[in-house]
Amino acid sequence: MQQRKLGHSDLDVSALGLGCMGMSEFYGATDEAESIATIHRALDLGVNFLDTADMYGSGANEELVGRALQGRRKGAVLATKFGNVRGPKGEFLGVKGTPEYVKSACDASLRRLGVETIDLYYQHRVDPNVPIEETVGAMAELVAAGKVRYLGLSEAGAATIRRAHAVHPISALQTEYSLWSRDPEAEILPTVRELGITFVAYSPLGRGFLSGSFTSAADIPSDDYRRFSPRFQGENFQRNLDLVREVERLAKAKNCTPAQVALAWLLSRGDDIVPIPGTKRRAYLEENVGALKVALDAAELAEIEAIFPLGVASGERYPAQAMAGVNR
Repeated sequence: MQQRKLGHSDLDVSALGLGCMGMSEFYGATDEAESIATIHRALDLGVNFLDTADMYGSGANEELVGRALQGRRKGAVLATKFGNVRGPKGEFLGVKGTPEYVKSACDASLRRLGVETIDLYYQHRVDPNVPIEETVGAMAELVAAGKVRYLGLSEAGAATIRRAHAVHPISALQTEYSLWSRDPEAEILPTVRELGITFVAYSPLGRGFLSGSFTSAADIPSDDYRRFSPRFQGENFQRNLDLVREVERLAKAKNCTPAQVALAWLLSRGDDIVPIPGTKRRAYLEENVGALKVALDAAELAEIEAIFPLGVASGERYPAQAMAGVNR
């Protein structure tokens, strides 16, 4: 397995990580046995970088990952997040980054995961009502206490990243990045590169759309988050599907899958980028790992650039309320 150094840390992570969110919520029916088997298969393949958060399944995803890691903890680099607060019925209560909350959230995550230390602890979303210096200051205290090894931010703006990094080294910045979400290239990616921070790309397959899994909106389960995503709705769906047809054409010529083309493109963007495609099935995990063997030459990369310029996707990546919380 190819390795990539994680920012300001002594951690080497697999060039592809595993997003675990869908194992517990958002993407239709779940199967805990298959999810745990998928995590075990990932570790067997050398995919050691596991991503979860306290809000996924209102804590259930951390518990699932914790069960999967029993007896396998030593081989994993474990990342989780705090900041998106949910109520007892799963309702979203907003974003919280107060020092007191940071510490209580960390203790709760440690209990659910069944571990003594979190390798990488992210602020999931920036709290606009709490100075980032206060939040990161509290996160730094967790490092001093031995509860957390390294710090990360998710969906933070360039100015916020700089302010946070001045308080305590930030090792990773996690933001959506894919062929149809290239906006980080304008400001976020140059900023983290200047500061030596690894860029962790979530939804590198456009929430599955770029894999060619969908041919119509009817393919999306009724309880699936994507039914509410602007890019999966109305005319946007067909326009984006036309883009996927181009990925499928390229994949056919390369004798690989559309998902592998999309991941290979992202991997080619730099050794400081680590995509974390999410899946809850071993078959898709193995397909994703196969992207590491797909090499795109200069002509192919130029063709992809022409098909997928910045802003090519139709629709915002989140509904309006959620978009207000990104790049703060």
